[in-house]
Amino acid sequence: MEALAAVLNEPSSAFSLETIEVAEPRAGEVRVAIKAVGICHTDLVIGSGLLGNAFPTVLGHEGAGVVEAVGEGVSSVRPGDKVLLSFNSCGHCPRCTHGDPAYCFEFFPLNMACTRSDGSTRLSRGGTPVADNCFGQSSFAALAVANERNVLKLDDGADLAMLAPLGCGVQTGVGAVVRSLKARAGESLVVIGGGAVGLSAVIGGTLAGCAPIVVIEPQAARRDMALQVGATHVIDPAACGNVVEAVRALLPAGADLIVDTSGHMPTVEQTPNMIATMGRIGLIGVPGALDAVLPLPMVQWLTSGGTVRGIVEGDSDIAGFLPELIAHHAAGRLPFDRFVTHYPFEQINQAIDDGHHGRCIKPVLVFA
Repeated sequence: MEALAAVLNEPSSAFSLETIEVAEPRAGEVRVAIKAVGICHTDLVIGSGLLGNAFPTVLGHEGAGVVEAVGEGVSSVRPGDKVLLSFNSCGHCPRCTHGDPAYCFEFFPLNMACTRSDGSTRLSRGGTPVADNCFGQSSFAALAVANERNVLKLDDGADLAMLAPLGCGVQTGVGAVVRSLKARAGESLVVIGGGAVGLSAVIGGTLAGCAPIVVIEPQAARRDMALQVGATHVIDPAACGNVVEAVRALLPAGADLIVDTSGHMPTVEQTPNMIATMGRIGLIGVPGALDAVLPLPMVQWLTSGGTVRGIVEGDSDIAGFLPELIAHHAAGRLPFDRFVTHYPFEQINQAIDDGHHGRCIKPVLVFA
């Protein structure tokens, strides 16, 4: 079948709207008519070529749509079902079998290599392969072929344009606080970065009962939004002079929890000096260099009992955590819609530019 897609022909270039051919789903696969898809920073990291994926390619990994066809053996969804797409996992490695699919042994090849395990693609252009399978979906297209493991069936009345960001950014931020760091009521939380993931971490803090909640963010509009969704204090790193001193002025004993969503290493390197005794640091943001290092002051770290850990997808399991988030949103406890801006799919490059320049926080593309 043919479909309109946003094709990235070269690393870090503009997306080109082109007609592509979409293969029929194989066993275990699901073809979805995409109705909305969020734009995530990880799309742009993969699109830079930094991770070694092939071009041309179709990216996109926060898709939501309607099932059109299923491959052999698929039983959890059927044509006509509304679905939310999320990350892919193998289902049989030790992490998957223990309920931790975000740490699947095959996470990188299944989500970021932009190819099937046998090297084939589901997409082509004039008979020439186009790399796909970004997070098991490549949803920057009117049609995407996903995998049963990364598809969640939704209620018939689900608002696909609103729920799309749950598939990655929102679940990552909320999950980082409530699942990865296991926040407890009354613990203090510092979030570095006020983008969609950081603001979702703020909301996660409110769900867990954290207080105070401090956001470090250079853009004024994002600081304002952080206060709207639950932050008690905000810090402008460009104006405060010393970020550690600014945090300690608010939290003299240090922060119980720190979540970094920025990947900005000069700030991340200061986090060991911000935490309280037995404080926990969670790292989400991807740094600009693959060889970035976080140095730890060993004696201080040993005597304070600090913890630092990486976080993928907020430790989510799709079938368990995403329905919880949908229920929180329906009850008004997860107001991520406040920082979502919708764009027609054809305006993908404008949406990305607006995100870069602070004119929006979470762009979501909508198909007519």
